[in-house]
Amino acid sequence: MSAFSPAGLLALSGGLLAIGLFGILTRRNFILLLISVEIAINAAVLNFVYFAAFSGSASALSGQAIAVVLIGLAATEVAVGLAIVLALNRLRGSINVAEANALKS
Repeated sequence: MSAFSPAGLLALSGGLLAIGLFGILTRRNFILLLISVEIAINAAVLNFVYFAAFSGSASALSGQAIAVVLIGLAATEVAVGLAIVLALNRLRGSINVAEANALKS
């Protein structure tokens, strides 16, 4: 059995999701926006692992497999996001999200 109650882990995951969504909606800096997306993805990973561990079914590893895929997706998102940040900084000298439309051509 876990040291955390189901309600506590769901509250932790909901808190992480709320922090991530707040950061996504309010940040202008592209780096902080990427960090907020990572926090929201980690909330989903926490939910998948928790529910897989306590589902009681024979396919308990499915949640961990989805979590590994989500972690890979998050790593890909960071790589693409940092490439966009470098291109934006090279073109405009700023990493402000409002200036991201400058990359369209």
